[in-house]
Amino acid sequence: MKKELSAKQSQELLKTLKARFEKNMNRHKGLEWTKVEAKLEKAAAKLWSLNEMETTGGEPDVVDYDKKTGEFIFYDCSAESPNGRRSFCYDREALDSRKENKPKNSALDMANAIGIEILTEEQYRELQKLGIFDTKTSSWVKTPTAIRKLGGAIFCDRRYDTVFVYHNGAESYYAARGFRGVLMV
Repeated sequence: MKKELSAKQSQELLKTLKARFEKNMNRHKGLEWTKVEAKLEKAAAKLWSLNEMETTGGEPDVVDYDKKTGEFIFYDCSAESPNGRRSFCYDREALDSRKENKPKNSALDMANAIGIEILTEEQYRELQKLGIFDTKTSSWVKTPTAIRKLGGAIFCDRRYDTVFVYHNGAESYYAARGFRGVLMV
């Protein structure tokens, strides 16, 4: 599969990202769109991944800049867990373990296919400092190896103005649970 956008698609996406950037300046204080755009224009594969984040309902936006790597950090900033990435179990092992009523995909497989990582618990908590997210949905987050080895996976949401971390069997999936991604550009 070709992981590159046409010139028209690229321009449309950049226009969408710029509008979101300007509308939500609280998410990226001190950062300038022109620098973000210049970086994106040189990163066709990353632009493709951002487009995938966008088309699956993630509403990606810049949330930080890593001075060490010189990369801009994008998170999914949709109010609820991205609609096009819900009803997935946690990973391939969990998907393969289901004998019936299998979900269409797993969170980790889809994240890999679109070139992003799922948020860690720490990143999820940082996102929640930028706004109010997942008040009706929940999002799988990167699960520590020790928990995963025992068959579990963790997810987060926001209820009662508090961020909660929960656990489930990794093979479970729900219509209101998806995953949020991070992309470094």
